[in-house]
Amino acid sequence: MTMSWSAYYLDGRTATRHAVTVHPTPSALHLLFADGKTAEWPYQLIRQTQGVYCGEPLRLEFGEDPAEALIFDEPAPLLHLNRLAPALTTHLHHPAHRKACMGWTIAAAFGLLVAVVGLYRWGIPGLAAAATPFVPVSWEERIGREAATHLAPPALQCRDPHRLRHLDSIVQQLTASQPPSPYRIHLVIVDSPLVNALAAPGGHILLFRGLLERTESPEQLAAVLAHELQHIYQRHTTRTILEQAAMGLLLSALIGNLSSGLGVGMEGAHTLAALHYSRVHEAEADRNGFRLLEAAHLDPAAMIALYRTLQQDEAQRDDDIAFLSSHPDMSRRVAALTALAAPPQMPVTRLLPGADWHDIRTLCRLHSADPSTAEGLQGP
Repeated sequence: MTMSWSAYYLDGRTATRHAVTVHPTPSALHLLFADGKTAEWPYQLIRQTQGVYCGEPLRLEFGEDPAEALIFDEPAPLLHLNRLAPALTTHLHHPAHRKACMGWTIAAAFGLLVAVVGLYRWGIPGLAAAATPFVPVSWEERIGREAATHLAPPALQCRDPHRLRHLDSIVQQLTASQPPSPYRIHLVIVDSPLVNALAAPGGHILLFRGLLERTESPEQLAAVLAHELQHIYQRHTTRTILEQAAMGLLLSALIGNLSSGLGVGMEGAHTLAALHYSRVHEAEADRNGFRLLEAAHLDPAAMIALYRTLQQDEAQRDDDIAFLSSHPDMSRRVAALTALAAPPQMPVTRLLPGADWHDIRTLCRLHSADPSTAEGLQGP
């Protein structure tokens, strides 16, 4: 019984398809057209341009441009040709190799996934950590100013000079206990109910009214500031910005648009809205902030007390308690700090003795009552 297949023939000059019957011979394909004409395609001169992948039609071409073509709906002819004339059809794809190719494709895709996950989990953080010490302080200061302007425009800043002096004195007592730093610390109080604080690059600390009013003593505020100072000293924010920018570049390389990836990464860097510290960074800021309180002769137990208060708030979490969403695992952090606690080796110093802390922490009330400020706070 003579083997034959139905196919479509294209002459290379027009898009018209012609039905044709194809018979394999030991040395060539024999084409029989509907009008009775015939043609011979020697196997050595046939090129395969489609039909390697599953679901793809088989396309064989013959001759110089514009080449003639045969289109088959299935790859069965290839399997038969490999059996009929193996020495003459080695350049044509063998359908039996499809499963192997599919396996290699799946393996390659899995390998790429593992590589991307590895870069995200270890490679990018490692590269960012290595690059961070070489970032100029002037660049950090510029990024920090942009972030502060975005998150705390002048209309949102509480500016009561008398009460701000008390808060600045707490910052000064903390920084005075540390080795010289290239950063000049700027504390900004933001008139917002968010229970949060942010350390922007270059020495900017944004403290939101909601968190300030949750503190029960100047020592608890010192605990917040000590934590944020460690983010600045350890350059956690800068490292996170580099990680985000690198991740944006990696994702864009995968989709083929590098410029947009860098833009996305740096957009997040400018606003800090999408940045979250890793658990390692948070633990480091807690641990070193705790030691900073000790070095400043302040009671580090205030940090534990504040965190326990915030932990209780977690049961009533809402959009205003941003500190809990950006500073996760509060119970574990309380446990870790409790393990660090030890009887003070030296007498602790009381902050702002004789001052009314409940009055100081309400410094934003006058700001909110200012008609001109209220007008500036209206949404678009």
